[in-house]
Amino acid sequence: MASRAEQREQTRRVLLRESRHLFATKGYAAVGLAEIVQAAGVTKGALYHHFESKTELFRVVLAEVQQEVAATVAATADARNDLWDSFTAGCQAFLTATTDPDIQRIMLIDGPAVLGWNEWRAMDEAGSARHLAEALADLIEAGLIARQPVAPLAHLLSGAMNEAALWLATAPEALDDTRTALSRMLDALRTG
Repeated sequence: MASRAEQREQTRRVLLRESRHLFATKGYAAVGLAEIVQAAGVTKGALYHHFESKTELFRVVLAEVQQEVAATVAATADARNDLWDSFTAGCQAFLTATTDPDIQRIMLIDGPAVLGWNEWRAMDEAGSARHLAEALADLIEAGLIARQPVAPLAHLLSGAMNEAALWLATAPEALDDTRTALSRMLDALRTG
């Protein structure tokens, strides 16, 4: 028999799983708490035991989605031995991962709309943007990219990739062309 702590954790996992599914398929605004608790098979009291509001629940779902995308990008980049190949493979992995409609909806569409640009940006900075900036700093240190301030370059690249991912939601057939364009853009940064 499961302990109380295990039961609480199981309830929390079910709430996150079901709310993620609903947020991804219907969008944050179209999902009510009653629908979430019904899908999860719990009471509103159980939901409020774990999350103070629907927004807090969404924030945790968004953080999980961001962590999954970051893990995919990191695993792809880490599988390469060459610093430049690692960087470009990571960028391509981000673009590919964010073409998933569920990820687009939660991470790129509803994330900034629900939490506000500043909070969404802070969450992004803590994950993907920080890794991108670190990779760029390493490339500059290695002489593979010209010396320049890292922050503006990281923000420009992050913005371009996020925008491309959003655009691909309406034009998924353009993934190959977009990946090619991203490769050309990244190659233009390389010195020599």
